Amino acid sequence: MSATQPPRRRVSQKVYRRRRLVVLLGVLAVVVVVLLVILRPGSGKAETAAPATATPGATDAAGVLPSATPGATPAPAASDASASTGAPGTGDAGVTPSAAPSAAATDAPAPAASETPADGSAACAAGNVTVTAITDANDYSSGNLPMLSFSIVNTGSQPCTINAGTSQQVYTITSGTETYWLSTDCQTGATDTLAMLEPGKTITSTPFAWNRTRSSKDSCASTSPPTVPAGGAAYHLSVSVDGIASTQSAQFILE
Repeated sequence: MSATQPPRRRVSQKVYRRRRLVVLLGVLAVVVVVLLVILRPGSGKAETAAPATATPGATDAAGVLPSATPGATPAPAASDASASTGAPGTGDAGVTPSAAPSAAATDAPAPAASETPADGSAACAAGNVTVTAITDANDYSSGNLPMLSFSIVNTGSQPCTINAGTSQQVYTITSGTETYWLSTDCQTGATDTLAMLEPGKTITSTPFAWNRTRSSKDSCASTSPPTVPAGGAAYHLSVSVDGIASTQSAQFILE
C-alpha cells in the first residue's frame, strides 16, 4: 500500500511578488556594478585643459601690438630746440640733456635695421644731421676776438639722439694747409651730453671766444702762447660733433 503524498500548497501572490522583486533588485545591482566598472566616473574628466597662452610678440586681429609692461620707462621727452651746447674745454656742456634712452619693456619685436624708432632712441645717422660752423662776424679788427659756435639740425624724418657734449666737439681753425688751433689740444673737463634732435629743429651751441693763439699739446701750461698772424690773414673754422663734420667751413679775417 503506497503512501499518499499530501497536496502541495499553492504560493500566495504576495510571496510571488516579493520573490520577483528580489530577483529584479539583484539584476539591477549587477547592471549598476558593470556600468561603474566600464565608465569609471571621475577618471575621464579629472584633468582640465591648460589655459591658452599668447605667443610673445603676437598681434591681435587688428594688428595692434600688446601694451607695454606696467612700470616700463617712457620714451625720453624732446629737448628744447633753443637749448645750447657748451664751449669745449669747460665742464658745463650747456645742453639741456634729454633722458638717456632706455629700452621700453614690450613684447614687440625689435625694429629691423633699416627702420628708425619713432621715440628718438636711435643714434643719429651722419646723413641725417647737418653741422654748421659759426663765427659772429666775417672780419675782426685788431683786438676783437672771434666768437665760435656751431648749430646742428636733424634733416631726417624721425627724431634721433646725438652726443653733443664737449667730449664730442672738435673745433679746428686753419689757414691754407696749416692748422693753427685745435680745441682738443688743451681741453679739460670734457663731458658727454645726450640730446634728442627733433626733425627740422636746430640746436645752437653757446659761443665762446678764441684768443687768437696757436694751440699745441706741448704749450698747454704756457701763460703766453704764440699769437697767430693777423693783418688781413684769412682763417677757416670747421666743427665736428659726435664724429659728424660740418659740410662747409666758416671763413673770417683777422686784422
